[in-house]
Order: sequence, then structure tokens, then C-alpha cells
Amino acid sequence: MAEENFIDYVKICCRSGRGGSGSIHFHRDRLTAKGGPDGGNGGRGGHIIVRGNRNMWTLLPLKYRKHVIAGVGEHGKGTLSTGADGEDMILEVPLGTVAIDDESGEKVFEITEHDQSAILVEGGRGGLGNAHFKSATRQTPRYAQEGEEGKEEWKVLELKVLADVGLVGFPNAGKSTLLSVISAAKPKIGAYPFTTLKPNLGIVAYRDSRSFIMADIPGIIEGAHEGKGLGHRFLRHIERNSALLFMIPCDADDIVETYRVLLRELQLYNPTLLDKERLIAITKADLLDAELQDLMAEELSELPPFIFISAVAGKGLVELKDRLWALMNAAP
Repeated sequence: MAEENFIDYVKICCRSGRGGSGSIHFHRDRLTAKGGPDGGNGGRGGHIIVRGNRNMWTLLPLKYRKHVIAGVGEHGKGTLSTGADGEDMILEVPLGTVAIDDESGEKVFEITEHDQSAILVEGGRGGLGNAHFKSATRQTPRYAQEGEEGKEEWKVLELKVLADVGLVGFPNAGKSTLLSVISAAKPKIGAYPFTTLKPNLGIVAYRDSRSFIMADIPGIIEGAHEGKGLGHRFLRHIERNSALLFMIPCDADDIVETYRVLLRELQLYNPTLLDKERLIAITKADLLDAELQDLMAEELSELPPFIFISAVAGKGLVELKDRLWALMNAAP
């Protein structure tokens, strides 16, 4: 998927349909000159509905659709005929999409399953016809209820990538290189910061025809929890991952401090991210000989579980898959 086609944020104006008005009508036929009230109810206005689609990976179809308008409910008719409901507008979105009210900032719902549907903006209720108001003391009501107005609200749809493993690291930590080597994904790779500007997903083949999804997410920087760099646009994507793979180059100035900075940014953004299973990958291990690697392993003993890998040389990749698979199965 071209990077410019990956859209994970859209803001749209949603206008639900107005409900139809109830009918004021009295039964008349060739045998009945003055029958009772038989005005039907008005139809409901159309809803704006969001529906999950597992075959979609981006919000691109909604990028240029700034206004979504549902149909108007029909008015009620005589002979107790209820007006037709207004046409619903259905917005198909990828799994992992979160709907947010733009004014209040509150989450409305999230879509995580195929064909899961939720009403984003409700249509107006249809008005009651005069037959509804008939009683023993009021046998010929000459009034009916107006249909309820629809609502016009701005909503935000955000996509949080659904993946089994999320790659966490500073820019140029080798995340895109790893994904390109162990999956069929072809992320953009370059020797400069923020080569990756959008998440990339890759399916990693494992033993016995099993597989898991890995997400290469834009690099984090210190202060990302405050929105610096790609900030929240990066951090929200790892909320869905079952396990986190922290990637730190072996030539980093201070590997332990680098890990602590990454962990601190996650904690400040969302403390629940620390509950996820995690593994540290020391990358570019092809630069290390066996003796130097052993010395580094002793110095890094205070860190959580870690592994030395080299995506370019293919070093440690089989063990990496095994350990990630174990982490995913250990995750709640």
C-alpha cells in the first residue's frame, strides 16, 4: 500500500435525517362518511452508521467525504400507513477504528469486528399520527405530531492499527528493515530520521503454516506523549498490539537509557501500555563479534528479556520469531 494512501484520521460532518410527520386523516369510503382517525406515523429519519470491514486497511475512502447526509423520513398517510424510514448512510471502516465526538472529545464507540455496526448519529424520530391520540373522550383528534429534526454533528474517526506485535524505537532503529526482511511488506527504508511516516503492516510466516501481524510504526522521540514529532499519531497505534518489540541499535550511546526513555514516553501517554508483554531487540548485531556481544549482554543484565539480531545478516531472526510467538500467547 502506498504510504500516501494510508489515512488513519478523518473529520466529517454528519447530518442525520429528519423524521417524517404524523398524518391527520379520517377514514372515508363509499360506505363510511365520517369514520374515525386513521392517520399513520411518520417514518424515522436516516441514521449515520459505521460498519467494520476486515478487507479495509485505511480510512482513505472518507478522506474527501467531508459531509455525510442521511435520508429524510416520509410522512405518515391515511389507513394507518406509517411513512418509510429515511435512508441510512453506512460508512465502512477498517477494524480498529474509533469514533470520537469532535466537540466533547469523548469516545463514542470502537469497531473491532467484521460487520460490527454502530450508530454514529441517530436520525430524528417520526411523528405520531392522529390515530395515536384517539381515546374514549377524544374520538376525533385533529392534530398529529411533527417529525423530530435530525442532528448535525462533527465526528472524528481514528484508526488504531490492529497488529499482534508493534515495533517501538527511535527513528532509524531498523524497524522498517526488520519488517521488510521477515515479511512480504515493502516499507520505505532510508538512512535519515522519520523515513516511515505511516504505519506499515506485514504478515510474518511462522512454523506449521501459522503467522502473525507485525506493525512498523513511525519512530518515537522524547516528548512524543506531548504530541512532539509524530506524537499521538504514533502512540495510539500501539494501544492495540498484543506485544511490543523495543528496537535499540547496538551502537546507541546508552542502550539502557534509550530503553528507559522509550518506556517513559509510553507510560506518560497511557500507563496501561506497560502491561503489555515486551521484548528488547538489540539491532545491527552484525557489527559485534561474539566476545563483544557477551560483554554487552553482561552490561545489559538489568534490562527485561533481550535478544541480539541483525535484519541485514539474518542473525537471530528465527529465535526472535519464537520468542515473539511465546509473548503473544502469554498476552491476556
